[in-house]
Amino acid sequence: MATDSWAQAVDEQEAAAESIGSLQIRDKPEENGTVSNARDSNSGAAKSETEGETKPADEDDNEDKAAQSLLNKLIRNNLVNTTNQVEVLQKDPNSPLYSVKSFEELRLKPQLLQGVYAMGFNRPSKIQETALPMMLAEPPQNLIAQSQSGTGKTAAFVLAMLSHVDPNNKYPQCLCVSPTYELALQTGKVIEQMGKYYPEVKLVYAIRGNKLQRGMKLQEQIVIGTPGTMLDWCSKFKFIDPKKIRVFVLDEADVMIATQGHQDQSIRIQRMLPRNCQMLLFSATFEESVWNFAQRIVPDPNIIKLKREEETLDTIKQYFVLCNSKEEKFQALCNIYGAITIAQAMIFCHTRKTAGWLAGELSREGHQVALLSGEMQVEQRAAVIERFRDGKEKVLVTTNVCARGIDVEQVSVVINFDLPVDKDGNPDNETYLHRIGRTGRFGKRGLAINMVDSKMSMNILNRIQEHFNKKIERLDTNDLDEIEKIAN
Repeated sequence: MATDSWAQAVDEQEAAAESIGSLQIRDKPEENGTVSNARDSNSGAAKSETEGETKPADEDDNEDKAAQSLLNKLIRNNLVNTTNQVEVLQKDPNSPLYSVKSFEELRLKPQLLQGVYAMGFNRPSKIQETALPMMLAEPPQNLIAQSQSGTGKTAAFVLAMLSHVDPNNKYPQCLCVSPTYELALQTGKVIEQMGKYYPEVKLVYAIRGNKLQRGMKLQEQIVIGTPGTMLDWCSKFKFIDPKKIRVFVLDEADVMIATQGHQDQSIRIQRMLPRNCQMLLFSATFEESVWNFAQRIVPDPNIIKLKREEETLDTIKQYFVLCNSKEEKFQALCNIYGAITIAQAMIFCHTRKTAGWLAGELSREGHQVALLSGEMQVEQRAAVIERFRDGKEKVLVTTNVCARGIDVEQVSVVINFDLPVDKDGNPDNETYLHRIGRTGRFGKRGLAINMVDSKMSMNILNRIQEHFNKKIERLDTNDLDEIEKIAN
């Protein structure tokens, strides 16, 4: 597998769903505190180490960040070339800033360079050109980095861990903490692939179901796992001597702090580590809560941010349709479908109940419909998205689980059957942008139609218009000429 696209190669390596099932995790817990009855991740990938309550189907379908992150890893088979610029804030602004255009410039160990090339990587991604020299520097430099799925950040910190390990020392030297069991296994797979030609370096998983005998000391140099089990292994059972750790990686920090208990556990692990331990933290987003957490974990950091170019609405035609009930909204939907040619469409609903009802009604009208919602396991969601991407279904009805990070080139129309609102009933502008951003991609013109069925939803739409300073035109779905006009 040879390609000039680092991002595409990373996607292919991180996306293999079957890779999770290939890792053998033993079942029964010992007294080391790991969770009992560990299952193959194919049967439980949507659940994190901290099990949550099952939400009723008629409640708002809030996005599960951990499941969404795993879903992105499973479904990505390529990546739209990013135009995001990398912004670097150095701990020492007078220090020269290095970047690399090839892996040879990094002076990697030959067996690691061989592993990188065997995975099909020919050159670093944009974020890695700057991040890798910092991660591999001597003395070690701490790093806080913003990066989305598919940018190659997992392979980057894996390369850093493998580079800093001394294989002659048979004890843990690198810890990598992930928010869930399944994400830890995904990262571990990348470690195993990149370290293929470096067999002296061993890996162990500090995750539920991996039992160890009391009193034993680990001989593996890299430990990857979830915060609760990792903390127990360091403090309660002393399988790991934290004072010997050279590199500490905290991945998906925004997902981490969304899970109860994980933030505190991560901080407690970090406090046990030596002062000269290299701290690396990664997050897709940097809200204030994530930033505060990052600063507590990583002292004196270099910072890499992606200067995200604003997603533009200029290539998307936006309309709204006035209705009085969900039945009227459905009839308006049928009128639109009857008048214009639609390659594929995504329809967003607020609740699972509405999504299930709408999918059933569309199927009865003869449409090829796929349904996607939060109670599905992650592998099931990935399979549904792949079928939709392959054109086996023309309509995807979904809740917010599909609002981010999923690119299907053929989507020509996005319909907000329900407008996005937050838990307090206010307009969720970010979700609106992510939803309608599923169309108008790849340089093509897109179409977004919003269904309005009450004074409240009209007020929400007006506030969305004000936020984006973009007028949304009214569409009369009983006027066929007007409907045909929007497609031209």
